[in-house]
Amino acid sequence: MDSVNLTDNFLIAMPAMQDPYFANALVYICEHNADGALGIIVNRPIDLDLAGLFEKIEITLEAAALAHLPVYFGGPVQLDRGFVLHRPAGEWQSSLKVNPEVALTSSRDVLAAVGSQGEPHHLLVTLGYAGWGAGQLEEELAQNAWLTVPASPDILFDLPPDERLPAAMRRLGVSFTQLSDVAGHA
Repeated sequence: MDSVNLTDNFLIAMPAMQDPYFANALVYICEHNADGALGIIVNRPIDLDLAGLFEKIEITLEAAALAHLPVYFGGPVQLDRGFVLHRPAGEWQSSLKVNPEVALTSSRDVLAAVGSQGEPHHLLVTLGYAGWGAGQLEEELAQNAWLTVPASPDILFDLPPDERLPAAMRRLGVSFTQLSDVAGHA
């Protein structure tokens, strides 16, 4: 399992997941290497929209169409920090290119561009992220804590939050009703 790279994949929490941060979570893995993994929970909107966030960080949001987009709980690490998952990837001060099309940016310049130009308009803004140390995610996978499936930008950017997890499950050809909440070993 040492050579697995889940960058640009979804993690789907198994029904037995007890951790309240990750129960019923769909996580988009933005980086996975020998040092660990970084992901964003993409199906947990919080009680804050972009208009409210932009007001708090004192950036004018001129694109009214984006004002009511939700902000998400991205994970339990650095909850006071914003992260923008977006398409197109573009060039920003602090971006991690997940693939040629999608990037995760943590610098304020991307939010300023969203505020003034409405671009990038395919975006998902989170507070916090999910992180795993070296070997930690691999261990969780070995314990059957997660299902994995290649990610789809359409699921990330075109579906409402409550439809993302079922859509990712459909990519696997299964539904939650088919999964047991008890892990077994043959």
